[in-house]
Amino acid sequence: MTRMATPPSLSLVDVSDDASLLRKTFALFPSGIVMLSAVIDGVPVGLVASSFQVGISADPPLVLFAVQHTSTTWPRLRRAPSLGVSVLSGLHRSSVGQLSSKSGNRFDGIDSFTSETQAHFIGGAAAHLECSIHSEIRAGDHDVVLMEVHRMGSDPSTEPLVWHGSTLRSLTPPEPTH
Repeated sequence: MTRMATPPSLSLVDVSDDASLLRKTFALFPSGIVMLSAVIDGVPVGLVASSFQVGISADPPLVLFAVQHTSTTWPRLRRAPSLGVSVLSGLHRSSVGQLSSKSGNRFDGIDSFTSETQAHFIGGAAAHLECSIHSEIRAGDHDVVLMEVHRMGSDPSTEPLVWHGSTLRSLTPPEPTH
């Protein structure tokens, strides 16, 4: 016998009726924050993304992120042969605003390093991935960018930043159960 689930205590609203509610609903899904960057013409270029996903494929190793069509950074960044992905950590909480700024030098005063392939990384990140663009898919008002991972490094003792409810958060250990 099939058991009926209890009806939800909320009502469903047509997506086209409330764009603000759509953004708030999407914000309930927690995600990591990454900096994607490369050195182009001798200058670091990068963007911050919360749409980053891992584990898309293990063979070849693929990750993805989504970028708005209105991005002015992506057209420059996509020319790079290698992209550095830095999984931002609690050390970067106070610099996320600067790193995602549309004006000024995003990397001024930020600890960073560059690989021999010109992938650019933020120091103190929980993980670093050196990637190349595998493919791009147009999806609504964004492009979904699949990237192949070529090299990586991580620090399991470093806690990543989490974007949830339009707020930067940190992971906390679970409460002990008795």
